[in-house]
Amino acid sequence: MNTKTTRRDFLATSVLAAGGLSAGWNAFGLHSVREPVPGAGPEKRVATSRAGDGAAGRVCVFSKHLHWLDYPGLAAAAAEVGFDGIDLTVRPGGHVLPERVATDLPKAVAAVRKAGLQVYMLTTAITDADQPHTEAILKTAGGLGIGYYRTGWLSYQADQSIPQNLETFRVRLGKLAELNQRHAIHGAYQNHAGTGMGAALWDLWTVLKDLDPRWMGCQYDARHATVEGGNSWPLGLNLLQSHIRTTDIKDFVWAKKDGKWQEEDVPLGTGMVDFRKYFGLIKQYGIQGPVSLHYEYPLGGAEHGDREVTMKRDEIIRIMKNDLTTLRTWLREAGLE
Repeated sequence: MNTKTTRRDFLATSVLAAGGLSAGWNAFGLHSVREPVPGAGPEKRVATSRAGDGAAGRVCVFSKHLHWLDYPGLAAAAAEVGFDGIDLTVRPGGHVLPERVATDLPKAVAAVRKAGLQVYMLTTAITDADQPHTEAILKTAGGLGIGYYRTGWLSYQADQSIPQNLETFRVRLGKLAELNQRHAIHGAYQNHAGTGMGAALWDLWTVLKDLDPRWMGCQYDARHATVEGGNSWPLGLNLLQSHIRTTDIKDFVWAKKDGKWQEEDVPLGTGMVDFRKYFGLIKQYGIQGPVSLHYEYPLGGAEHGDREVTMKRDEIIRIMKNDLTTLRTWLREAGLE
C-alpha cells in the first residue's frame, strides 16, 4: 500500500475540500453513503468510493500511545512503524487540547503530512453539540479535510428507565449529527465494554438506526464486542454494519487477579478475539474506512498515554511494528489490503 502523499493526491484533496463537501463527500474523496448491492439482501451494503481510495482501509496509530512525542516526533514514529496515518487525540490531555484546536490542530496535521502521512481521524470527548469547543473542533477538522472523529461516551442515568435514557441519547446524537453534516465530518460512537451506552450494541443500534450514517455511526471495536458478546458478537456487527465507517483494533484475554476475573489487554494474535472471522465479516459486509490500532498492554506507560515513558523508543517502535505486521497479515488474508 502506498502511504506517501503525492502532489496529485494533495491537489485532489484540496479540490474536494473546497467544492465537494456540501454534496456529502469527505475531503479524501470518499462518498460516505452506504448503498445496497443490487440483488443482495439488506445486510449486504458497500461504502461507495468515487474518487480514489481516500481513507478506505488506511491503518492509523492511536496517538494516545505516542503522547510522549511532539507533533514531528509523532509523525516520524508513525512513519517508521509503517502506519498510513494518525488517529489523533483532540481531547483533554490529548495531543491537541480542545481550547487550542484552531491553532494546534493545523500544526499537528502539517507535521503529519510533512512525514508523508495523513490525519484520517480524531478521538475526542465530544458528546453534545452544545459542549464548549465542539463546533470549533468540527469546523477546524472539516476545514483540514479530516473525515472522521470518535465521540466521547454516554452514561446511563439511574433516575431514568433504559428507554428514557435511550431517547435522551438519540436526541443528543441527532443534534450532533446535524452539526457533523454542517462541517462534512462523520462522528462515530465506540462500543466499549462495561455498563455505559453501547456496551450491549443493541442499545447503540436503537440510538443510531434512524440517524443518517453519513454523519453519525459506530466505531466498531471487536475487542470490546467480544468481552460483552462472547459467541454472539457477530450479531451486533451485523446489526450495526450500515452505520460503521471506522473501526479500532486491540486484543485481550480473561485473567484472574485477586480472585476476580478481569480483562487483560495483550498483543494482537495472542488473545481471544477471533480476528480472522471478524475481518471475514468486515469483507462480507463491505465495511470500509480507516482503522485505528491501539496498544493497551504494558508499554512503559505509553499504553496509558503518559507524557513520559520508561521504555526506550526503539523498543516501543519494535513492539508497535509487531502488531502492525500481524494486523496487515489478517487484512491481506481477508482481501482488505
